[in-house]
Amino acid sequence: MTPWPKDVAHGKLTGVCAGIARRLGLSRVTVRIVALLALILLPPFTLAAYLLAVLLMPPRHELKRWLD
Repeated sequence: MTPWPKDVAHGKLTGVCAGIARRLGLSRVTVRIVALLALILLPPFTLAAYLLAVLLMPPRHELKRWLD
């Protein structure tokens, strides 16, 4: 199974949402909005899932393009 790396170059906090967006082929903004809504509706579960993702997802280092 291929790992789901964090996208450190495009991340706002740790790159978890950016990594998930890159892997699923979605917009980073869309994934961040969904994560924010999940945090509002289910705070303990979402926070635990995010912290688990921070620990388990390996970092993906690449140069950030200026024109993204």
